[in-house]
Amino acid sequence: QVQMVESGGGLVQAGGSLTLSCETSGIAVSDNAMGWYRRTSGEERALVAGITRTGTTSYEDTLRGRFTISRDNAKNILYLQMNNLEPEDTGVYYCNLIAAALRQDWPYWGQGVPVTVSS
Repeated sequence: QVQMVESGGGLVQAGGSLTLSCETSGIAVSDNAMGWYRRTSGEERALVAGITRTGTTSYEDTLRGRFTISRDNAKNILYLQMNNLEPEDTGVYYCNLIAAALRQDWPYWGQGVPVTVSS
């Protein structure tokens, strides 16, 4: 069974840093395009960072240069290093397979991890 468990969030002041982790089971992060998603109050969950099978990374425009997505293939963990955080980064962050997350009926979402950035 596919399972994602996110951790590492919290409350941080603007300019601070956090590292999110996503422990996965039932899939191999090395074999899939993986992404970090953010849900903010009143909005849909949106992809903010992705990494392909070959390691190519991509970011939502406002995050480029501040966030870094990476993975540990041996541990099957996806990471999101978040630096120079801004209040607009506040939200609940989730990880998932990018292709599967496009499906309306994809049920395998974790609980997410809240990130709150104070000004």
